Amino acid sequence: MEFIKTTLEQIIHDLFDVPADFSVEVTPAPELESTNSFRADFATNVAMKLAGLLRKNPREVAKLITAKFDSSGISTEIAGPGFINFMLPDAYFTQNLTNLHTDFDKNISCNAYKNKNVVTEFSDPNPFKVLHIGHLYTSIMGESISRLIEYAGGTVHRVNFGGDVGLHVAKTLYALENKNLQDFTIEDIAAAYVEGTRAYDEDDSAKQAIVQLNKTIYDISAKDLHDSQLAQDYWRGRKLSYAYFDDFYARLGVHFEKYYPESSVASKGLQIVKEHPEVYPESDGALVFRGEDYGLHTRVFVNREGLPTYEAKDVGLLFTKNDDYHFDESVVITGNDIIDYMKVVLKSIEQYAPDLVAKTLHITHGNVRLPGNQKMSSRKGNFIKAVDILNEVEQKTGDKTLALAAIKYGLLKYRIGGNIEFDVEESISTTGNSGIYLLYSAVRANKILSSTSNSKPNLENYTLSSEEIILNKKFLTYRTVLEQAVREKAPHLIASYLFDLAQTFSRFYETCRVKGDQHEAERAVEVAVFAKTMAHGLNLLGINIPEEM
Repeated sequence: MEFIKTTLEQIIHDLFDVPADFSVEVTPAPELESTNSFRADFATNVAMKLAGLLRKNPREVAKLITAKFDSSGISTEIAGPGFINFMLPDAYFTQNLTNLHTDFDKNISCNAYKNKNVVTEFSDPNPFKVLHIGHLYTSIMGESISRLIEYAGGTVHRVNFGGDVGLHVAKTLYALENKNLQDFTIEDIAAAYVEGTRAYDEDDSAKQAIVQLNKTIYDISAKDLHDSQLAQDYWRGRKLSYAYFDDFYARLGVHFEKYYPESSVASKGLQIVKEHPEVYPESDGALVFRGEDYGLHTRVFVNREGLPTYEAKDVGLLFTKNDDYHFDESVVITGNDIIDYMKVVLKSIEQYAPDLVAKTLHITHGNVRLPGNQKMSSRKGNFIKAVDILNEVEQKTGDKTLALAAIKYGLLKYRIGGNIEFDVEESISTTGNSGIYLLYSAVRANKILSSTSNSKPNLENYTLSSEEIILNKKFLTYRTVLEQAVREKAPHLIASYLFDLAQTFSRFYETCRVKGDQHEAERAVEVAVFAKTMAHGLNLLGINIPEEM
């Protein structure tokens, strides 16, 4: 497809006076669309696109293009009002098959991130809070995007940012102190946060106490104090939270290189904000950024008490990540509820460090719900715990590997950005668009390979059947799908491709006998390339293939 696209672009610029940035789109043609002996493998509507620009009949434009293209060895035909179809020779498919079988990694490689240093920040749970299904989603998505960048040659540093200081901590410790719970658990912390939030919202005296407690906790964290019961409760709660996070990520197969507690970047953010009064002027005792001047909104970066807000901490975080890793790109994955917030933070930094902002990519996602549109809220205590989803799917599948495949694929098959409804029953289906179905396909291919002979294939003189052509066309497009997925940070493209490939392989296997056939050796190569492609693609989604199912 890339060869056809490049050749077309050269021909068009040679023949016509078009803008330098004139783009050409080539797409796979519908399966086995044919006229007489012509099989359309790829197609383009570029002649019709040019017709309007040149004020010519699109079929006449198409004739001029195909006359130049036919010397490339790829056959062409003009269809309908001016579509150009392309047919590849069988030898092209068998050569690609040989290349993939001989050196798969080399022939699907991508260098988009070669020699680039990338920080991916995702998941970002707050200590003193319980992980919910949203954390499950962003952890899985962030890991897959990290793997895509690594596939493309990048060095990736996975980091995690969370609020170990702030009102949510004060609310939690306020409730724990009132209950006099010293040997509390992570579950006690979750309940205390809900209780403390209720007190803050409904009781003015409790609100004042929590605000004062918040200042004290900042001192405990900043000065590393351990001499009071409150300090001991704070450090115990933080330790329990991080241990809880580690256990959760280990279950998912996600590893973070570094945690950035808010307290570790707060002072840096405070310092940077104070160093730029022209960007963060004083307003009613606080330091703010007047976002209205840039079509945004005003936000407070240092409050009246002189404490850095979340905004200032994000300023400190960006500079700290750059100090630590000297990144070429920083990818930050969050919920879309903070899109406007991040626009303000980044716009403020852009005034004095535009290079850092230019290297920062903020990717957002919607809410994750179960069927029935039940929404999560850790503040109100009616959220869906991440571990509950893991436990439920594990129980239904009876296997940790299958459960992770079901959950990861069930979330990653959707384009990032909008809301997602995660259906547990759909995720564990063995026949539908599920991770379990993909694993069955991969395991079946490996079993086929284990029972075939080691005869040497003769692909050079092998004639492909129609179903084999369809399967090999899928093999041809994998590299293009990978490159697009890397470019768009879009794991759903990999998921969609793998599902289509598995269905195509199923049809191939139904009509093309492998074991015992006179073409067993040649078809075993097709099975092997399918198995390699599935393993590679599933690995990018963070999914492992079991030996048996």
